[in-house]
Amino acid sequence: MTFQGWILILGFVAILLALTRPMGSWLFALYEGRRTPLHPMLAPVERGFYRLSGIDPQVEQGWRRYALHMLLFNTVLMVLTYAVLRLQGVLPGNPQGLPGLSGHLAFNTAVSFTTNTNWQSYGGESTLSNFSQTFGLTIHNFLSAATGIALAFALFRGFARRSATTIGNFWADMTRVTLYLLLPLCALLTLFYIASGVPQTLAGTVDVTTLEGARQTLALGPVASQEAIKMLGTNGGGFFNANSAHPFENPTALTNLIQMLSIFAIGFGLTWTFGKAVGNTRQGWAILSAMIILFTIGVGITYWQEAAGNPIVHHLAVAGGNMEGKEVRFGIAATALFSVVTTAASCGAVNGMHDSFTAIGGMIPLINIQLGEVVIGGVGAGIYGFLLFAILAVFVAGLMVGRVPEYLGKKIGNLEVKLAVLAIATLPLIILGFSAISAVVEPGLAGPLNKGPHGFSEIVYAFTSAVGNNGSAFAGLSANTPYYDGMLGVAMWLGRFFVIVPMLAIAGSLAAKKYTPESAGSFPTTGGLWVGLLVGTILILGGLTFLPSLALGPIADHLAMIAGKTF
Repeated sequence: MTFQGWILILGFVAILLALTRPMGSWLFALYEGRRTPLHPMLAPVERGFYRLSGIDPQVEQGWRRYALHMLLFNTVLMVLTYAVLRLQGVLPGNPQGLPGLSGHLAFNTAVSFTTNTNWQSYGGESTLSNFSQTFGLTIHNFLSAATGIALAFALFRGFARRSATTIGNFWADMTRVTLYLLLPLCALLTLFYIASGVPQTLAGTVDVTTLEGARQTLALGPVASQEAIKMLGTNGGGFFNANSAHPFENPTALTNLIQMLSIFAIGFGLTWTFGKAVGNTRQGWAILSAMIILFTIGVGITYWQEAAGNPIVHHLAVAGGNMEGKEVRFGIAATALFSVVTTAASCGAVNGMHDSFTAIGGMIPLINIQLGEVVIGGVGAGIYGFLLFAILAVFVAGLMVGRVPEYLGKKIGNLEVKLAVLAIATLPLIILGFSAISAVVEPGLAGPLNKGPHGFSEIVYAFTSAVGNNGSAFAGLSANTPYYDGMLGVAMWLGRFFVIVPMLAIAGSLAAKKYTPESAGSFPTTGGLWVGLLVGTILILGGLTFLPSLALGPIADHLAMIAGKTF
């Protein structure tokens, strides 16, 4: 580890802390439906959308109607994307003449981008046309991200409202987030990426002469615009197969930093928005503090292990850290930081291959996703996932002090606790269940490229990434098969919506409750004790659930490495 590496990590967190309140204030204006500086220019567009669609943004919805509209919207988008991918060969915007995708790959990809997972069983530049990349996938990058933020707003209203029967209007939330937040920020980021050397063109390829005098064909396309929303919306789907390790997606150290900041910016801001929504910004800062503690622990372990390197390689008289799978332009510190950022959020973009990390270094990204991606998390999804853990934490606190648990003036009853457990338990049930099946059936065993514990880690990581809607891969699994495309597609859909629906039910239940003023017996939820309880609850639940699978995978892999064994 180096001093410069730690300066990068600490400076990264400091910049984000400085952005938290400005971003949170903008999000709060959208949460309340108030005017922003962009309204004089964009409000006519918003009103026009409502008129064309027949939507009255003032008419609010109960949680069931909110959930139904959200599910129907995402299902229609998934079917539309599936059709675009299947018909790619006859649709315009295909200068390379690429054929349509197979049924299983189109299904996997359509579900992947609908659920904000952006798992890629394909090589972007060699499989998808410009039309498929922009109309089929980039639209999802905006709308799946807007869905997550809208759902967070709905849960915020559940905590903030008293004796209410509604939690907002799904269509109004979606429209405001897309129009006043995602589109303007992505326009600025796109211009920055273009100025930094990222291509933005409708051309398919260009032929160049290499330094050795050979001819090489380079894939091009509308990369900069997809790069902007890919990061800001915590999507992660790369235009190129190498993702952010590709110089056309991530050409400089500055673009690398901006990409990492983009992944976390909205997630940081939403914590402040939550505090403002419930009338106490200290509540938001307490949640953010717990997130930063978990994030810092993860970065520290990953950076330490990658900088320490592989003892097996050291015995071959090759000193230094583990550079395998690292982008040499960025080095170990920046790649370790990127890997933890992208898995702490549900982004999935990578500038290095997690399969080539040391066993423990690769375990931290895996754990980040298994914890429910609540360490900052995806846009919207991170904060509402974290609040589910907060409900369990106040339940535990209530048991310790012998009184009915309450959080933010709302009594937490049996219904809220059961729904929170149902939502949180969805991830481990699907991850461990699907991984166990794939570790014993022939189509599942045909996927890993490595044997032993590392191969098992590749299977577990794939389903963890799918269910957690992350999208990153260990890069050692041959996943473009009917078996894995189908299983991972189902896992992505369940991991997204089997968490969302119970969460919305909690929002509806809380909104209907009256406010209970704090008393001397109330458990404080803004101080260090509360932050420690949150961190402990998340780590203990994650540890108890996933420790056996981690022992069979990365921990066994690490012990083998220390013993000098390879598989």
